[in-house]
Amino acid sequence: MGVFQPKTHEVRSVPYPEFLELPIARLCEGKPRDGLLFGDGVGYLGRPRSSGASRSWFMTALDAAGLERMTVHDLRHTAASLAISSGANVKAVQRMLGHASAAMTLDVYADLFDDDLDTVSASLNEARSRAIASGQ
Repeated sequence: MGVFQPKTHEVRSVPYPEFLELPIARLCEGKPRDGLLFGDGVGYLGRPRSSGASRSWFMTALDAAGLERMTVHDLRHTAASLAISSGANVKAVQRMLGHASAAMTLDVYADLFDDDLDTVSASLNEARSRAIASGQ
């Protein structure tokens, strides 16, 4: 889990999957504990230094990785959507995003997965079957 200070200057913890632990640790090497993860730890990454460069470091990185165009906010949206879809506690996702309420989190992200209603139905059916099988 990382500790980040977003544009609101409100420090919060953000969980990340275990497979990112080593790459993130490498990015932290030689930087102060409160340093920025990307760049030199003090300043944000600037635009590429090529003549007439108008693209951000993020767009340059996407191109280098062969990924489609997206924004950093798209990554935030995807992380939140996947967390909710995988069954994460909505209050935990709310804290991760820094939303004022879980209702706000659900209003923004809950409608993204139409098949969730089918999942609820299947889960209720499985719970009923287990209860009948155990004699409850």
